[in-house]
Amino acid sequence: MMDPRIFEKNPELGRTRPDYVVYVPRGNDERLPDTGNEHFLVFRRGDGTLAAVWTQSGREGQYNQHIVFAESDEHGVEWSSPRVIAGRSFDPETGRNMCSWGYPLVSRSGRIYVLYSRHTGVNDLFSHTTGELAGIYSDDNGGSWSEEQLIRLPRTCWDNPDPAIPANCITWQKPLRFGDGRYLAGITRWLTPTRYTKLSDSWIHANSVVDFIRFENLDDDPETADLAITLLTPDEQSLQFPIPGHPEQTVIQEPTLLELPDGRLMAIMRTVAGVPAWSVSRDCGESWSTPEALRYGDGLPEIKHSLSPCPAYRIGDGEFVLFYHNHDGNFGPWRNHVNETRRPIYLSSGKFAPRDHQPIRFSAPISWIDSDNVELNHRCDLALYSSFEVVDGKPVLWFPDRKHFLVGKIIDRERLAAAVFPENGDPF
Repeated sequence: MMDPRIFEKNPELGRTRPDYVVYVPRGNDERLPDTGNEHFLVFRRGDGTLAAVWTQSGREGQYNQHIVFAESDEHGVEWSSPRVIAGRSFDPETGRNMCSWGYPLVSRSGRIYVLYSRHTGVNDLFSHTTGELAGIYSDDNGGSWSEEQLIRLPRTCWDNPDPAIPANCITWQKPLRFGDGRYLAGITRWLTPTRYTKLSDSWIHANSVVDFIRFENLDDDPETADLAITLLTPDEQSLQFPIPGHPEQTVIQEPTLLELPDGRLMAIMRTVAGVPAWSVSRDCGESWSTPEALRYGDGLPEIKHSLSPCPAYRIGDGEFVLFYHNHDGNFGPWRNHVNETRRPIYLSSGKFAPRDHQPIRFSAPISWIDSDNVELNHRCDLALYSSFEVVDGKPVLWFPDRKHFLVGKIIDRERLAAAVFPENGDPF
């Protein structure tokens, strides 16, 4: 484990009581600032060692967003300094060539692909979400990288009718390798503003849908531009969830994918309705059920959560863990999903329920961490743009603390084992 004296030098680093520290910003590069760190995806390379990619900037949404790569051994205690692998040559006037929201895919041979959104200097909605899908690869575990190439991502009816304006798409979690071994990824696709009437200027009402894509030939190690992608939810097949009071509009985002023991897939997504939504696929992602509000179980109350990531991970055979805020986006004096409501973090143990309508039952909430509303680099929230890996036999959540520090925290199996699962009619 890491040396606990690190917290003596930087007490704020210890607020979430991490077990691993991957990166502490240094703030010493004006051209490529490092104080904003998010979308933190830790993964295993082909040789079993750990690596990570994330989006770095001065602060979320700034023109200087870029993709960095860091590496460790199989234990993840000590990490290299991050290296910029995409987005170094941005235009500070237009944001052109800023690179955001990178995610890794590792082929059977060990080739590492990193795909990301590259801004073209043209905005449709937000500069850090409007962009082309681009990517690079490495055949030496991240020591060197190929030239960037663009990848064709199928357009849909939700995109701007002008083909010169890129789509508004991001992938926020590592794609899931399952079934026959192909990768499946969930996508948040914001609608072009030309498709709906805005309810407000707030980001929370920007209409969105969820799509799923499958990588068909990644294990053949093609050039990045030759990656074959199938869009499984074209046009009206995208998942939608109504805005309260405005059923004709939709906000559903950031799907986390789970493989159930019976082969079904389950997606859990954030919404603006104060609850997460869920959907299942019985045919390897080819089709999906209509999204519904996530509950603690059939006949039990809805799980409360603001418009913030609510990742869930499989930690064993029929065992899962869900992370959420345990309120509906109105928390203390704060209202309407503002950043201050993206905390604290609770977790629930999840058990596979094969005969239930909702295929996972969740325990009563377990308090886990909080930022106590203390800001770092203008952020006080614990929005979990996170990832998951088992390290030395222990499940670890890797996450950005207030989109600043990058840390890992062991998920305590003893606390999960003691979780209480309410039954129908129980007080809650």
